[in-house]
Amino acid sequence: MTRPTRRRPPIRPWMVWTVAVLVLGSAAVASTRFVTTDDAQAATSGKAFDPAGYAAERYESEIAPQIEADAIDLAGLLEDLAAGADEAEFGHTPGAGSSYSFPVEFTAVAGAPNGSILPVTVEGMPSGVTVQVQIGPAINGTAIRDVTGTVSFNEFKNQLEFQEVATELNNSVRETALSDLDPASLEGKTLHVVGAFTRVNPALVSVVPVVFEVQP
Repeated sequence: MTRPTRRRPPIRPWMVWTVAVLVLGSAAVASTRFVTTDDAQAATSGKAFDPAGYAAERYESEIAPQIEADAIDLAGLLEDLAAGADEAEFGHTPGAGSSYSFPVEFTAVAGAPNGSILPVTVEGMPSGVTVQVQIGPAINGTAIRDVTGTVSFNEFKNQLEFQEVATELNNSVRETALSDLDPASLEGKTLHVVGAFTRVNPALVSVVPVVFEVQP
């Protein structure tokens, strides 16, 4: 006796979609890497930029020696610039539209300190030009960072890091060339200065020193 063939139930559309969802879900789980909170933080944080470390690594070994090697007589430089010399021949700028910074040296007689500023008298200066030396504790500007042309904005993530480097290089000046300075004893003394200034105002030369020597 032949048994009747058992009829299979029809395949419904919802069954197809259910199977597809299960297959895709299994594949997604298999390809997913589960990480801890600590792993996620480590992956996104990265190593923080250290401007003080950057300055410590480069100031005494590269930047200060180059300023000393390239230093130009201040009076002669200003005379050349006043006569129309190309600033790019003597200094560097961090970018188009920015002022040039110049490495200079000079002998001067110190005036009375005024806070972080020491006015000085330099022979041979053009009429109407004031010269001062920044002696700290506050040292302003970006002359030390920019004067050699070897510290490029392209090395850093953003303008903040670039500015932090300028600040730390100024701190390096304070901790080296100016570390033993007694401002109260300077008035009337003859000085030998090597440093850098940024020519923002042709009538004012504000030098950040990498060498500051009081003559006997």
